[in-house]
Amino acid sequence: MADQRAELTWRDGQIPVSDRFDDPYFSLQNGLEETRHVFLAGNDLPARFAPRFRIAELGFGTGLNMLTVWSAWEISGQTTPLSFTSFEAYPMGRDDMARALDAFPDLTPWAERFLSAWQGGACDLSTLRLEVIEGDARKTLPAWSGQADAWFLDGFSPAKNPELWGSDLMQQVADHTAKGGTAATYTAAGFVRRGLADAGFTVARAPGYGRKRHMTRAVKE
Repeated sequence: MADQRAELTWRDGQIPVSDRFDDPYFSLQNGLEETRHVFLAGNDLPARFAPRFRIAELGFGTGLNMLTVWSAWEISGQTTPLSFTSFEAYPMGRDDMARALDAFPDLTPWAERFLSAWQGGACDLSTLRLEVIEGDARKTLPAWSGQADAWFLDGFSPAKNPELWGSDLMQQVADHTAKGGTAATYTAAGFVRRGLADAGFTVARAPGYGRKRHMTRAVKE
């Protein structure tokens, strides 16, 4: 289990900001649309959805990314479980998650189902098999036996949280990606892109969301 929990300050009473990293958990403009742009479109989802599809993530945060893709999974007509594994060093409390997710009424049906069952760790919600692995991803990811078809790289800003973007961790991401799998992230930081490329991904810069000019997409050929 993680040694520490998320420490938060609330901006405008609605947007959680990490005290540890001085960074908001989601876009100040529209967190849901940013997630759809970066992590869904960035991984060619929902077009790639298929039974037994597996997603992995660095940084669970409020659960926004998971809920966004789970809702898209169900809306697209998938009826088998989506596998979603997230690595989180500083898990957020359930009540704080609920408060943050109130900002996204489009996701309320999924948020309510998730929060009613969530006690940390793992959760089986029929069309979703969720596992949140707590602790430093530099230690927990190498120990993970799974593989992902798509990665959501969503740690705090590389300038403020460089540990979650280092070349060794990007190599672990690649090592735990299926052939033809993808990764996407909101950042276009040069050292992140180089780390992904050195790990075996074909890396491309793409238009970012809102005020962010660029983001990164990667494919493991």
